[in-house]
Amino acid sequence: MLDTQKYTHILELDKVLERLSSFAGCPDTREQLLKLSPCSDYRELCGEMARTEAAYSLCMRYGEPAIYNVQNCDLPLRRAEVGASLSLRDLLAVGRLLSNIRSLRAYRERCEEKETALDELFFGLQDNRYLEELLSAAIISEEELADDASPELLSIRRKIRSAQASVREQLEHMVHSAHYLPYLQEAIITQRDGRYVVPVKIEHRGEVKGLIHDTSASGQTVFIEPAGVVEANNKIKLLQSEELQEMDRIIRALSAECGSCAGSIMSSFQRLVALDGIFARARYGREIEGVIPKLREDGGVILSGARHPLISKDAIIPIDIRLGTDFDTLVITGPNTGGKTVALKTLGLLTLMAMCAMMIPARESSEVSVFDYVLADIGDEQSIEQSLSTFSAHMTNIVQILEVADDRSLVLMDELGAGTDPVEGAALAVALIERLRLFRARIAATTHYAEMKMYALQTSGVENACCEFDIATLRPTYRLLIGVPGRSNAFAIGQRLGLPEEVIESAKGHVASDSARFEDVVAQLEAARQSLEREQEQTAKLRGEAQQERDRIAAFKQELEGEKEKEINRARSEAGRIISDVRRRSEQLLEELEELRRQKEAEDFGRRVGEAKSGYRSRVRAMEDRANPVSRPADSSENYVLPRPLEKGDSVKIVSLGMHGVVLQPADGSGKVYVQAGAIKTKVPQEDLRLSEPPKKKKQPAGGRVLRSVESKATRSASTEFDMRGMNAEEGIMTLEQFLDNCVMNGQKTVTVIHGKGTGVLRTAVHNFLRRCRLVRGFRLGVYGEGESGVTIVELK
Repeated sequence: MLDTQKYTHILELDKVLERLSSFAGCPDTREQLLKLSPCSDYRELCGEMARTEAAYSLCMRYGEPAIYNVQNCDLPLRRAEVGASLSLRDLLAVGRLLSNIRSLRAYRERCEEKETALDELFFGLQDNRYLEELLSAAIISEEELADDASPELLSIRRKIRSAQASVREQLEHMVHSAHYLPYLQEAIITQRDGRYVVPVKIEHRGEVKGLIHDTSASGQTVFIEPAGVVEANNKIKLLQSEELQEMDRIIRALSAECGSCAGSIMSSFQRLVALDGIFARARYGREIEGVIPKLREDGGVILSGARHPLISKDAIIPIDIRLGTDFDTLVITGPNTGGKTVALKTLGLLTLMAMCAMMIPARESSEVSVFDYVLADIGDEQSIEQSLSTFSAHMTNIVQILEVADDRSLVLMDELGAGTDPVEGAALAVALIERLRLFRARIAATTHYAEMKMYALQTSGVENACCEFDIATLRPTYRLLIGVPGRSNAFAIGQRLGLPEEVIESAKGHVASDSARFEDVVAQLEAARQSLEREQEQTAKLRGEAQQERDRIAAFKQELEGEKEKEINRARSEAGRIISDVRRRSEQLLEELEELRRQKEAEDFGRRVGEAKSGYRSRVRAMEDRANPVSRPADSSENYVLPRPLEKGDSVKIVSLGMHGVVLQPADGSGKVYVQAGAIKTKVPQEDLRLSEPPKKKKQPAGGRVLRSVESKATRSASTEFDMRGMNAEEGIMTLEQFLDNCVMNGQKTVTVIHGKGTGVLRTAVHNFLRRCRLVRGFRLGVYGEGESGVTIVELK
């Protein structure tokens, strides 16, 4: 029978489990974790690993569940099932267990995760709030029941306290009376055998009538129960006996309640222990900053950034190990104390931890296979235990390994073939590896033999690896380099430590030529590798600097965009202020013109005033558009060229104003064109004009005058309704003002303004405008049949 515990002990899994058990909250859980053994069933292990991952996720998102002071109540509950009475200690333990069960289930209900791999365990917990509250209310401690455990117990204890108070009151009078005070040793009241007594001097014991219950050690004092309180003490004794009977009855009743629920409580306890163990794995995983490895069943192991969990994170260099992917055997070489054995143990221990459904201290890209056996022959002087192994002990262990190794085995061998003649040892090491490869086992072995390095170079499926050693400092870097054979560096180390040069040269002369050439090749490879690594580091550094520069430029560009936006907003705000000022001045001018129109009766004068007002509003709107420096007209291209010289009567667009007009006179010597836009006649630079469709020509009178195509206000629509729904307040008021002007020109007296009900904002703006409009005589809201509050009826002057 193979003793697998021997190999787990060699790889120090027992120490990891001891640390793991410290995170459990229940003694039964700690005991189970200490006995935890690796699982070789792939499907079962995947399920357990999923539970570990779920517990870790819940801990990180919602905190850890509280499991503490939980005891295995199996034996007390079995006794209660058959009708036995439990002690108060056992009942308290059952109450604490029920409290933990309820708390654990409530923890899952607080978590917002819809479904986890732990739900079967969580929702299998059966809390018994009734029994939990019954026990907590009745029991104060392991020696005391609460007064209100039952009404009878409360009544009895009240009577006892009343009787005791009565006795003490009588004795207080006695010990403080002038008659009895000379006879007493002390003016105190004490108890003997549960009865109240007073201390009397031995020589005056006949002066105090009563029963003697005790004598002091010195013999100078007797403790007498005065005759006057004997009956009261008897009553207290009877009540205390009733109290004990009632307490026994309560305990039996509580025990019976526990016995009736024993099955569900123990079932929940088993689930609690399972959850406690799973969350202990999650807590330990968080302590070692572990990850959930990907599980495989093809024998492949890929560990990235792996660390030995028993060595401080600050004192170890993470290593990358792979095995069973593109090669099945890894031969690790290098100097002593270079980290070979630690690498070997890390590979084995992390594999065992993963097979125990534990998180491993590595990066997330790590993968671990499930093996039937993890076999190890490690007895190095650099181990934590400082154990020594002889050649015969090594061979005995290897023989046992050969008996069980197969294609689902991971075999780890330290200093293979050491402890005997180097030539024979190297040959034996090669033969053992070949034998194990026949079994298709996954093998990792450490050695110093050059023959093993050559074997790895020449054999497919076998790969060299080495633990890097810095010759300059004579210190190992503890980095594991796969694909590179290592060197012992004995000559270099001896030379740096002061060994005479003659001895070094003499030693080199004793090295076989083939071995010397091989070591030279290895040295050249190592130098080339280190040079390449330095170049890669320099490249990575330059790449990082370039990325930082790109980030700096991007940040500067973003800052410029922000400044640009600020300047645009500042310019827009200033332009808006200017336009507001222009609008105010224009309104004043229009009001003056309106006053002039009322003073003139001539129709032609009124028409010209209306056209002037319309022209002013158009110019104000154009200035508002120009106030936005971002929105530039599409026609503002500086590359625009007139297709032909402008002529009198051409229809043009004034780009800066956004208005259309007619050419009155072609460009003069300064390049300015005389243009009429609405009622405005002005000179405009030729580059500010765009030729548009020619206007329709009218018949010219005999005088040769050009008739402008201007629609008379007198012929405009005579509609008495104005619908401004869908407009904003400012746009609506400007259009309403023009509508009222037209109505006044057409002689209409009453009009309807449709503004809708809505929120009332548009209605309020209309009414405010009508109050100050000089064209309006009065206004009112519509009535039923007119549109009610959705319209305003306006009476014009």
